[in-house]
Amino acid sequence: MIPWERLDVATVPGGGELRLMRRGREFSMKLGAAELMNSRLSGSEEAMARLAVARLRDRPRPEILVGGLGMGFTLRALMAELGPEARVTVAELVPEVVAWARGPMAELHGGSLDDQRVTIREEDVGVAIRAATWDAILLDVDNGPEGMTRAGNDALYDMAGLGAARMALRRGGILAVWSMGPDRHFTERLRRAGFAVEEVVARARGKNGGARHVIWLAIRR
Repeated sequence: MIPWERLDVATVPGGGELRLMRRGREFSMKLGAAELMNSRLSGSEEAMARLAVARLRDRPRPEILVGGLGMGFTLRALMAELGPEARVTVAELVPEVVAWARGPMAELHGGSLDDQRVTIREEDVGVAIRAATWDAILLDVDNGPEGMTRAGNDALYDMAGLGAARMALRRGGILAVWSMGPDRHFTERLRRAGFAVEEVVARARGKNGGARHVIWLAIRR
């Protein structure tokens, strides 16, 4: 078997050490002992993008914020689904992740970073949420609705953070949150924050199955 090779290491502000690993054509991002993402498992992140876009069909010029670039699965799927007038902003806190997307993982990203509809902002997604008004906010910065990559991310999922996201969304706008599994307490917080909530199960390998992940689609009433 081909051994894993460590390509680079990045420090997450307020968090731990993020490692980019490669084995043949397979990539992995790890934080400590936990694998945050793997290039062979993109189905549920792509599903989040498609589910959000499907609910924005009546908006000819949607403005979408993506929290976390990662391996670009969500961004790439968005750009394939959206029309020419759409605008997508990606907030990525770790500059090295953007550099990896343009370097060793460029083929994986498929040129999506160079799409004229895309803007990359190297900043905390919490800041980007409050900086503008959005038709959709897609969050995939942790493995669920709690601050895994950095403790500061807890503020995205508490009542104050959900309230900020709701205020940043236009009427009928969508807050989509990716998770490795269900969390009934988070579902209730979304409802208390004023969202109509739908939970969707998506498979890690898409049509080929894999682990069951959860996507919350929270609509601003």
